[in-house]
Amino acid sequence: MEKTAAGSAASGVPAAREAAEAEALAVLPGEDPWTAAEVEEARAELVSEVERLKAEIASSEAAVAGMLRDSSDSGGDEVDTGAKNISRESELALAANTRDMLLQAEHALQRLGEGTYGLCEVCGNPIGKARMQAFPRATLCLDDKQRQERR
Repeated sequence: MEKTAAGSAASGVPAAREAAEAEALAVLPGEDPWTAAEVEEARAELVSEVERLKAEIASSEAAVAGMLRDSSDSGGDEVDTGAKNISRESELALAANTRDMLLQAEHALQRLGEGTYGLCEVCGNPIGKARMQAFPRATLCLDDKQRQERR
């Protein structure tokens, strides 16, 4: 099944129409087709995750800004300065990871709207409904994910 971006949620296609196409989402042999309720549950979980991650990023950015303000106070010894630097670097790394997760969640929502949710981005085979329900941001089937991790 091939759809264009014109069929995505961003194009204004009603959610009811997308939900009606739930059975068209890919599943592994032997798995039950997606139901409209399951698709809506996946969509709601992803939307909730996007909102949570955006709030985390805003909080993290505020924390880093506070650390930068505090570090401008040159009073303190080298140990204090080192500890502040480590805290700041740790917060920056966490924020970068959160941004990556946000992009993945937004990408999953886009794929859900396009009808490509549940298809491996490498081989095009179904990822599996159970895997998608456990990890809604998945973009690779198990075989391709294992190959990626071996590199």
